[in-house]
Parts: sequence; structure tokens; C-alpha cells
Amino acid sequence: MSEAPLKRINKFLSEVGYCSRREADKLIDAGRVTINGIVPEMGTKIAPDDVVAVDGVEIKNTKTSFVYLAFNKPIGIVCTTDTSVEKDNIIDFINYPKRIFPIGRLDKPSEGLILLTDDGDIVNKILRASNNHEKEYIVTVDKPISQTFIQRMAGGIYLEDLEKRTKKCKVEKLSTYKFKIILTQGLNRQIRRMCDYLNYEVQTLKRVRIMNIKLDMPIGEYRELSKDEFTELNKLISNSSKTFKPSTHKRKRD
Repeated sequence: MSEAPLKRINKFLSEVGYCSRREADKLIDAGRVTINGIVPEMGTKIAPDDVVAVDGVEIKNTKTSFVYLAFNKPIGIVCTTDTSVEKDNIIDFINYPKRIFPIGRLDKPSEGLILLTDDGDIVNKILRASNNHEKEYIVTVDKPISQTFIQRMAGGIYLEDLEKRTKKCKVEKLSTYKFKIILTQGLNRQIRRMCDYLNYEVQTLKRVRIMNIKLDMPIGEYRELSKDEFTELNKLISNSSKTFKPSTHKRKRD
């Protein structure tokens, strides 16, 4: 019988639902992770019988199913799991009974759809820019929208402070001050930076869709993804091997 394959420590922490791989790398770099009592180097692999701990607490793989939530984030809530530093953090606001973390970010002054989970492996698949996953936003600005504005937003803009050019995207004027934009990348404050480059100031910004998941709950509330939504999501991220078990547990923010 062949031996079980070795697994990178960051992948292990994501698969057991402790955190995303990105967050795991930060923990490892900070020396907070140990393998059999020894602080490992980045990229270290573990065997099934190795003892992994974070801050001295052993992490065991007892995961049988994962949680996948869609949340309508209000303005003012920060997408961080660091509850000790940010009092208006998303984790305390939702107050979910299990440890979860957001998939990606949505700026504090923005509102709308964000996904949360305890499945660290799926986080990387959704965030990987090369997968061209669509995110749709409705934006209002401070002055009338011109056709030139629409064309330049859609064609890509070089953002000097990030030293990157935005990918071509879909942009549609909805009214005098409102437009819809569909992005396939997630640069820091991308839409606000693009508008600022064209001398427009964003007044409101709401994310209404992430891939096949649509915003359909009141602000400040969340729901679990349906089985059909998760099945389609897995198709879009193509190489996922997770099995989704729908839950009947639903809560609303009081």
C-alpha cells in the first residue's frame, strides 16, 4: 500500500478550514505555526501523523462539511478577520457560530455582495485572477457620465500608483450618474481609482454579483448558498474537488 502524499502546511490549514492559504502563509512567516513543536520554513510539507499547531493550539482535520455564505455587506463594515484591531469587522457583525473568513475584500465605504466560508481551498480558486471570474458592480458618480467615460473605463486605464493597467471590461451607462461595470480582476480600490483618473468621484458603489451568485438579500443579512449555486460555482472554478452539503441553518442580523 502506497504512503499518503505529503501536503504543504498552508494547504493543510486551508483544507481544514482554519484560514485561507494566503493567511496561512502570514501565520507561518510570523512564526506562529509549528510542526511537531518546530517552527517550519515556508513551503514545508507535512505527513498525516505530523502535529500542526497555531499559537500552541493543535489543529486537527475534523472537517466533514463546509459553510458557504453570501452576505450583503453594509457601508462601514471592514472585511477583516482581525477582530482585535478593527471593531467594525465583518466577523463580529455577522456573528456566525463557526469560524469563517471572507473571500476577497469589499472596501469599507462600499456595500454589497461578499462571500464567506470556512473552506480555505476554494478561496484561492475564486481569487485567482487568471480564472477571469466576473464581479459586477453598480456605481454612481458625482457628475454626468459621458460616452468617452464609458469607453475609457471599458478599454483599460493605466494606474500609475499601482503600476498596472486595468483589463478591458464591460461598462454600461444606466442613467445620468449611474453605470454598471463587470470586472475580471480585483486591484485595490480599482473602480474608485479608475474613476478618479478620469476626474470622476464615486458616490456609491455596490457589488451585485460574484460569478453566478447574485445579491438578493437585504443589507446586513446573509444566507447560505443553495446546492444549485454551489454546483454552478464549482463548474466555474473547474478543478474543485469539494463536495457541498447544504445546510438548513439560516440566520438574519438582529
